[in-house]
Amino acid sequence: MNTFPYSNTNKRYHTLDYFYKQKFKSKVCKISLNAGFTCPNIDGTKGYNGCIYCSKIGSGEYGGNPKEDLVTQFNNIKKVMDRKWPNSKYIGYFQARTNTYAPVEVLKEKYETILNLPNVVGLSIATRPDAISDECLEYLKELNKKTFLTIELGLQTIHDKTSKLINRCHDLKCFEETLKKLKKNNIFTVVHIINGLPYETKEMMIETVKYLNKLGIDGIKIHMLSILKNTPLETYYNKNKFHILSEEEYIDITIEQLRHLNPKIVIQRLTGDPMEEDLIEPLWTIKKINTLNNIDKKMNKENIYQGDKTGE
Repeated sequence: MNTFPYSNTNKRYHTLDYFYKQKFKSKVCKISLNAGFTCPNIDGTKGYNGCIYCSKIGSGEYGGNPKEDLVTQFNNIKKVMDRKWPNSKYIGYFQARTNTYAPVEVLKEKYETILNLPNVVGLSIATRPDAISDECLEYLKELNKKTFLTIELGLQTIHDKTSKLINRCHDLKCFEETLKKLKKNNIFTVVHIINGLPYETKEMMIETVKYLNKLGIDGIKIHMLSILKNTPLETYYNKNKFHILSEEEYIDITIEQLRHLNPKIVIQRLTGDPMEEDLIEPLWTIKKINTLNNIDKKMNKENIYQGDKTGE
């Protein structure tokens, strides 16, 4: 019998679906949008070419079509969601690239266009620690008072050597300072990390999670590194052939990371969703459901729960 307190299924970790159902008493669907933003490590402010693993559409593979306006994007994706989950509530997910990287007037226009749509109960905004200006933070504080706001901060790793290699163009201190500002203002904050980054060991990946567990984050997204066509990472991998995690290694590392996370931290994602036609390695990531099922099986078999090592 599953005795994990933050679950209404067989999961032994705190799922996003469970969190939303507790908060909104309803199924909540995230609608992924592409608002046409860029990034400070693309436009030359901090660097060029973006993070080495990033696709041309900046992690917005399953978002709306950037050639369409935001309302059209939203409604097109909503139609698909409604077939599976009718009578849901919605969160507008500004996903592609850095979604606070624009003047506040631009942000207001884009965010509030979505907030004004029927049954939208919140916004989830993916961004970088170096792209929330003081003026933007003031606006986010206002927004947080009138809707359920989530800020998703890309970190990927706490190890500066890796961070430089993947062209993040910000350091850990910048991340810490931004996270503190968000938490001081009670803004729900989710952190993105990537397992399998070049030359990182299992111990390094677990150190990243142990570090985050001490900072009072509200949620986490764990991805497996995808090597995609036409990215700087493809070129780097062809030259260097660094080790790619097998599915078994990934499952082992991810479960160990879950054990070091406070059970109250919402696990928003446990692997990525690469587009099959763009994927070079690892091919096992195409079958996301298999990976998630294997995580569940191993946690059940070994009687493991999220947070069962947080006291160590």
